[in-house]
Amino acid sequence: MHAGLAGVRPVRKPRAMPSALKLRLSEDVKTAMKAGDKPRLTTLRFILAAVKQQEIDTRQDLDDTAVIAILTKLANQRRESISQFESAQREDLAAKERDELAIVASYLPAPLTPDEIEALVTAAIAALGATSIKDMGKVMTELKPALVGRADVGAVSGLVKRRLGG
Repeated sequence: MHAGLAGVRPVRKPRAMPSALKLRLSEDVKTAMKAGDKPRLTTLRFILAAVKQQEIDTRQDLDDTAVIAILTKLANQRRESISQFESAQREDLAAKERDELAIVASYLPAPLTPDEIEALVTAAIAALGATSIKDMGKVMTELKPALVGRADVGAVSGLVKRRLGG
């Protein structure tokens, strides 16, 4: 240890609320193992590995919002793979990806309806007093937590842009 650093403790980041979703995934791994459901077990282990890798990379325990973001990314990857396998006429691989997508999607919150998205956008614009395209960043920052895993942020961004006259 360096003489100048004696007695100095490393600064630790505050711990996030433990993720109930991560705990549910861990329990479901045990259930799938006991049931001998290998395809489900493999997919659940893959999800947990992605979560743990993110925790290692950020050196933080993830909350539900972060886990949902990972699940959303995994679901999008599956959708892209399905499309590629179907265009390559590999229905066997596309079917496997569809099965995995169903498992991943079962952990995502229910998607927002167009009316719910419209209501969220209207409320965010009103709450922030947004009047021009210059306010789009603030509106999207306000909306993002409610949209994670529940709506296509790009599509909502287009809606906000139209509403702000962009």
